[in-house]
Amino acid sequence: MKSSIKKIKIIIFIVLVCLAIWFLGISPIMQFHSNEKKLEDAARRYFELNEDRLPSGERVRTLKLNTLYKESYLDGDIKMPYTGKVCSLTNSWVKVSRVNGQYKYYTYLDCGVLKSSIDHEGPIIELNGDSDITINVGDEYKDLGVNSVSDDVDGKMKETDIEVKGKVDTNKVGKYEIEYIAFDSLSNRGSATRTVTVVDGLKNHIKKDLGDKLVYSDNPDNNYIMFSHVLFRIVGLDENGNIIIVANEDIANVNYTKLEKWLDNVYYKSIDDPYKKIIVKSKYCNMKIAENELETVSKCTSFTNERYSYVLSIFDIKNADSGNDSYLKPSTASWTANRSGDKTAYITKAVFFADDYGKSYDSESDVYNYGVRPMLTIKGNLLLVSGDGSFDDPYYVVKEKKAKGGSLVNTRKTGEYIKTGGMIWRIIGVTDDGLTKVISNDTLSCTGERVVLYSADKDGVLNYNPKEKQNVGYYINNQATKCFDADDFSIHEISVPLYKKEIIYGQEVETKKYKVKFSAPNMYDMFSAQPNEYDGHTTHSYWLVNSSKSKMMQGVIYDIGIPENKTIEYYQRFGIRVVGYLKNNVVVSSGSGTYSKPFVLK
Repeated sequence: MKSSIKKIKIIIFIVLVCLAIWFLGISPIMQFHSNEKKLEDAARRYFELNEDRLPSGERVRTLKLNTLYKESYLDGDIKMPYTGKVCSLTNSWVKVSRVNGQYKYYTYLDCGVLKSSIDHEGPIIELNGDSDITINVGDEYKDLGVNSVSDDVDGKMKETDIEVKGKVDTNKVGKYEIEYIAFDSLSNRGSATRTVTVVDGLKNHIKKDLGDKLVYSDNPDNNYIMFSHVLFRIVGLDENGNIIIVANEDIANVNYTKLEKWLDNVYYKSIDDPYKKIIVKSKYCNMKIAENELETVSKCTSFTNERYSYVLSIFDIKNADSGNDSYLKPSTASWTANRSGDKTAYITKAVFFADDYGKSYDSESDVYNYGVRPMLTIKGNLLLVSGDGSFDDPYYVVKEKKAKGGSLVNTRKTGEYIKTGGMIWRIIGVTDDGLTKVISNDTLSCTGERVVLYSADKDGVLNYNPKEKQNVGYYINNQATKCFDADDFSIHEISVPLYKKEIIYGQEVETKKYKVKFSAPNMYDMFSAQPNEYDGHTTHSYWLVNSSKSKMMQGVIYDIGIPENKTIEYYQRFGIRVVGYLKNNVVVSSGSGTYSKPFVLK
C-alpha cells in the first residue's frame, strides 16, 4: 500500500514537472517561433504588394513591426506569451537583402525575455582618447578619431566605413556631441559618442593675463572677483595651479595676536556655503623679518599650518610691486602676515605720513587693532559664471540665487547690500529670532551736514552708554532717526564689551546689555572697518561700541580708516555709522544685493 502511494506521488511529481516544462518552456518558445513566422509572413506580403520597395544591389531594407501594424499587414497584436504585453514595436523588424539574385528575409522579434537569435547588434566602436573632453574657450580642438570598429558577425571593419556627425564651436561655451556611426552587413546600427564641453575657466583668463608670471602686479584693472558677496582681487596662482585672492577692503580691525582666531570664528563662519566648498586649505607665509632686512629678504622660511584663510605677507606685496603703487597696499592700514619682533608686527599702507612717510611697512604693537583683509586660496578648476574681471563687472564663480520680489530680507546673505530709509546698508548677519543685522555703509548726515559728536557720561568717562544723554550711544539711539526713516527696524538687545585697558578681540572683562533700536558698530563685527571708496567718496571717522575701563579709551575709526589704539582726548569729535536690526517680516522689492544695485525694501 505504502509503495503504491509512493509511486503515485512520483508520477504526479513527474507530470507536474512535465507540465511546468511545457507551459513555462516549450509552449512559450513554440508560440514565440510561431509569432516570428507570423511577422515574417506579414513582411513577405508587404513586399509582394510593394515590389518597388525591395532593396537593390547590396542594400538592406528594414521593415519594422510598427509599420506592419500601421499599414494593416497584421490582423492582431503580437504579444509576449502568457502576458497581455505587446512585443516591441520599434525593436522588432524584418530585414530583406538580395543574395545571389534571391531575396532573403531576416526576422527579429523582441518580446522581452524572449528574443530572436538573428544578428541584431550593431558594430562596436572604440574611440581614441576619452569619451568626455573639456576644453577652454578659444582652445583648438582636434578630434582624436576612432581606434577600432568590429562586429560580432562581420568581424573587424574598416574605419573608413564610419560616418561622423557633429562639430565643436570652440568660441562658444557649451556641450557638443560628436557621433560616430557604423552599420554591419544587415544594416544594424552601432554608434559611439564623444562629448566635448567648452568651458570658460577662470584660470584660463588669469593665465592669459599673466603670461609666464604667477602674480598680478602694480594696478591691474581686470583682476576683481566677487567672493561670498565681498569684492576680492585675484593675486595670482600658487604652485599647484590654485587661485589666490585677497579682499579688496578691510573687513574689520583686529589685534595681530588674534588674527587667526578672528578669521576662524568670525570671517570664515560668515562665508556662504557654496563658497566654502571651493576654498583650498593652504599654508601661508608668517615669518619674522627684522626691519633692517625688509629690502633684502627674498624668501619665506616659515609658514602657518594649513588654514582656510590668512592675510597677505610682505612677500605677496613685494612680488606684486614692480616699483609702481601696488593694488595690495590699501588706503587704510592693514596687517601683513609678518612679525617684526616678539610683540610687534608689520602693517602696510599706500601712503604713510609724518615720520613714516615713504615707507611701505611700519612696525606696530601686536595688541593694536588694524585692518584685516582676508586672503584665500580657491580651486584652480573653477568655471566662470559671469563677469569680465573689471571693478564694475567682477568675476563670479558661483551662481548666485537671485532674490525674488516679496522674499524675506532675512533669507539674504552676509555682505549683500540693501537700501532702506534713504540709506545704503550692508548685511552683517541674521539673529536667532530672524532679525537682519545691518550696518550703514556711510557715516550719518542730516540735512546735508555730516554728524560729528563729542562723547562722555556725566562723570566724563568715555564708555559707550545709550542711557547717558551726553554719550554718543544715546544720540545714535534717540536722535539719529531724525536723519533717516527707521520704520523697517526693530528694538533689539545689544552687548557693549568693556576691556581692562587695550581693546583686544575676545578679551572683554565685562559686557553691558542695552535694548536699543540703533547703535554704533562693534570693531570685531563683519564690515565694521571703513568701507572702500565705491561711490567716489570716502566714509569718515566714526565711533565704535568697544570701550575700555581706562577712563578715556573707546573704539573709534579715524578719517583715514585707521582705528585709535590709544587714549581719546576730550576735544575729539567723530562721526556716526549706524548698526540696526531689520524686522523679521521685511521683504525685498527689487535689486540684486550689490552696492550699485542694492535690494530695495518694500
